[in-house]
Amino acid sequence: MTPLLIALQFLTRLPVRLAGMPTPAQLGRSLLWYPAVGLLLGLLLVTAQQLLADVQVLLQAALLLTLWVGLSGGLHLDGLADSADAWVGGMGDRERTLAIMKDPRSGPMAVLVLALLLLLKFAALVALLEAGEALALLLVPWLARVLPPLLLLSTPTCVPAAWVRPWPTTCRAASCPGCWPPTGSPSPCSAARACWPCWWPGCCSSGCAGCCGGASAAPPATRPGPCWS
Repeated sequence: MTPLLIALQFLTRLPVRLAGMPTPAQLGRSLLWYPAVGLLLGLLLVTAQQLLADVQVLLQAALLLTLWVGLSGGLHLDGLADSADAWVGGMGDRERTLAIMKDPRSGPMAVLVLALLLLLKFAALVALLEAGEALALLLVPWLARVLPPLLLLSTPTCVPAAWVRPWPTTCRAASCPGCWPPTGSPSPCSAARACWPCWWPGCCSSGCAGCCGGASAAPPATRPGPCWS
């Protein structure tokens, strides 16, 4: 259950405590629980909506949005703010872009993007509530936490640090359903042979790269993900 607790601690502000320092394998496997955490957040939002069913729609949407941000701790908003500042302020320069992403301060572009996003989310909530489609609140948080593992799987790293390993170079097809086409012995990964990252037990012989985001500069002891091996 430790990987699930790690995912809950990282993706939510629910009061979760770990018994001790997690192992690299547990940190990696916590990624598999991200969709389950998204489903839990969706259930909490749907439950809250049912409790607020008699409240005026605009106020109901505002309360649900506040709860949504509070439950997630604004994690996605923080990453978006970093990305907005870096994309605009970097002006196409890679090193400048990465330096801005590591800066904990938020610039005017970050504030503008967050304000527009929250406005759009509020308007979307109002539209869903007026249409009687509140069950969509169950789907959206789940979908938002299904995508990060796929993003880590399909994108290279943009931070050439020593603790970020390259994509796996060898697949053990006998124990890894993610290797395709399958073979009976270890074989090189190539454009024609896909391999799942190392959070699938026994799958690959090395770690994997990930994407840049709000936590891209965090050390391996604090940044959960599939790449610690």
